[in-house]
Amino acid sequence: MSIKAGLVGLPNVGKSTLFNALTKSSAPAENYPFCTIDPHEAITTVPDQRAVDLQKIYKSNSIIPATVTFVDIAGLVKGAASGEGLGNQFLSHIQEVDLILHILRCFEDPNIVFHSGETVDPLDDFNTITHELMLKDLDRIEKRLLKIEQLIKKTKTPQEKKQLAQEKELLVKAQDLVNNMQAEALKKLFTNNTIETISLLSTKKYMIIANVGENELDSQSLANNKPFQLLIQKFGKELVVPICAKIEYELTQMEHAEAEEIMGLLGMTNRGLETIIQKTYKMLNLISFFTCGPKEIHVWPIIKGVTIRQASGEIHSDLEKGFICAEIFNTQDLLEAGSFAKLKELGKIRTEGQQYIVQDGDIVEIKFNV
Repeated sequence: MSIKAGLVGLPNVGKSTLFNALTKSSAPAENYPFCTIDPHEAITTVPDQRAVDLQKIYKSNSIIPATVTFVDIAGLVKGAASGEGLGNQFLSHIQEVDLILHILRCFEDPNIVFHSGETVDPLDDFNTITHELMLKDLDRIEKRLLKIEQLIKKTKTPQEKKQLAQEKELLVKAQDLVNNMQAEALKKLFTNNTIETISLLSTKKYMIIANVGENELDSQSLANNKPFQLLIQKFGKELVVPICAKIEYELTQMEHAEAEEIMGLLGMTNRGLETIIQKTYKMLNLISFFTCGPKEIHVWPIIKGVTIRQASGEIHSDLEKGFICAEIFNTQDLLEAGSFAKLKELGKIRTEGQQYIVQDGDIVEIKFNV
C-alpha cells in the first residue's frame, strides 16, 4: 500500500533540509521563502531489523523494504487559504497526504530569515498553519453543502435523501466548529464519523517535528529549550520528535563510522530520522508482514486489523481472488526457535483461513487457485 507523509510549516523552519535528510535527495534549500515551488516527492525505506535477520536465515539475495513517500510542501504563510504566498496551490497538495508532519522552528539563528521577524514561537506557528487549514476546510464544506442542497432536490429515493440529510447534518456541525476554530473537536467529530463525506485537511493525523539548534540535542539542552518544552506540554512526548535538520542532513553525507563518531560528540543516542520514519508508520496504524524465500525478503505494510485474504491482495490481486488458505508463522517465533524444524516441533506453523487477522511480523505463504 502507498504511504505518504507531507512536511508542512512556515517558511525557513527547516522543511527542505529535513526532507533532503529523510530521503537523501537534493531539493533546493535556500534562505528565503518559497524556495520549494513544487512539492518534491521522494521515497525512503522503513528501518526493520527483522528483514535483515530473515535474510540471514533464508539466505535471500535481496530485501524489498516497506517505504514511505515524503512530500516537501512549500512554506505556508498567514492568509494562504485566501491565496497569500502560494496559498491554494500548496493547501491542495496537503490533501493528498496520509499524515502531516508539522515542522516547527525551536532554535534562534539571526542568520536565517524568520517569517515574521519576531521571537521564535512554535505554538503560534502551529496555530497559524492549523488556522489556514481550517479556513480551506470551511471553503470546501460550504461548497459541499450547496451541492447537497441541489442533490436533495434532484434525488428520488428515500434512502438517498436520508444519506444526504445525514451528511448535511454532519457538515453543518463541522462548519460550526471550523467557524469557532475548534480543531480538536472537529477531529473528534470526524474520527467517530461513519457517514461518507469530503475529507478535511485539519482532521488529518499529524506529528510534531521540533527543529532544534545544533548544540541542543542532548537531554539537558532540550530540557532548557523553552520553545521545545512548550510543544511537549501541549502535545506530549509521544507526538513530538526533536531533531536538528541541519545535523541530520550532514550525517547522511558521511560514512557510517564518521557519522557514529559525530553523533557521540553531540550526545545523540539515535538518529532522529529513523524515529520520524518509524513513528510515521505507527501513526498511520500500520504493521508489516513478510513473504520470504531465497530470491528476496519482501516487507508488506498493511493497516492493522486486516484479514489474511485482504492482505494477500497487497501481494497480487489473483491471490485474494483465488484465496484458499495460508501457512503462517511469526518472525519472532522463528528467531526464538532458531530453525524451521524446531518451529514445527513447537506447533508454531499454522494453516489459517480467510478470516485470520494478520499480526505484525507474520511470515505468510498463500495457497490459491484462479
